[in-house]
Amino acid sequence: MRFETPPGQQAQVDFGQRRVWIGEQYVAAHLFVCTLGYSRRLYPTAFPNERLDAVLAGHEQAFEHFGGVPLQIVVDNAKPVVLQRTRDGTVWHPVYADFAAYYGFTPWAHWPYRPQTKGKVESNIGYVKKNALAGKRFGSWSHLNAWLLEWATTVADVRVHGTTHESPIARFAAEHLTPLGSRPRYARERVKVRIVAADALVAIGASRYSVPVRYVGAHVRIRETSTAYEIVHEDTVIARHPQAERHRVVMDPAHYAGLLRPAGLTPAPAPPRWDPDYPAGSDVAVRDLSVYAALAEEGATP
Repeated sequence: MRFETPPGQQAQVDFGQRRVWIGEQYVAAHLFVCTLGYSRRLYPTAFPNERLDAVLAGHEQAFEHFGGVPLQIVVDNAKPVVLQRTRDGTVWHPVYADFAAYYGFTPWAHWPYRPQTKGKVESNIGYVKKNALAGKRFGSWSHLNAWLLEWATTVADVRVHGTTHESPIARFAAEHLTPLGSRPRYARERVKVRIVAADALVAIGASRYSVPVRYVGAHVRIRETSTAYEIVHEDTVIARHPQAERHRVVMDPAHYAGLLRPAGLTPAPAPPRWDPDYPAGSDVAVRDLSVYAALAEEGATP
């Protein structure tokens, strides 16, 4: 069953991969494609990888190309944007979640192994590979992306779509996207994401830093200042440490409360006595060895 959405409601984004000639190198181009659900208008661009920087750049270029932002964007369950998928919901990468809030769209990840959920963009990825790139060679990455933009506006936008029986550019007139206005591009804070290890330590750089043990297994963010690291879970700073030299382990005893022996604990005054009838004065006397030497010379018994 084909799922249709009203104007401005939804876009679908995904990556596809195609090897192309750039100069004298035959390289893998990672094709980011954004497809508007109502009009089927698409925006393609290519990157050398599919990391989070490429995801954010692809989104922003598409928003600028279309002149606005849809209410919802359907994405793949790729690691750059989705940290975990459970029955209770999706754990988004905090940078992508902040990016979505900045532009005012709601991200939605389809269920794993169900790519048909975003069939519009899947279809367009194949269209870009077979129509825009077949038999082409490019002098540079900028040459490749300039061609993809030209192809999108002169070929893909004006074709009669097989499902809507209209050209995407004609239906685009009815799209109701949220205008970008004069907002600047998203300024990404360099946020590191880590999973707290079983010893309640978080790897930062070449050292490890502690957090309270109750956060073992949790996803945390690292905020770096000029002299310290702040470790954040959701919106709460759970640990703060000065930056240490490489290959150090920095532990705050308070993070292991109840698990470590308190500092300065007084040792037991005497070894435990398991026999209740053992007399208190029966401990062996401790003498200097010279006493035994003198007795041995005299042949006496101590």
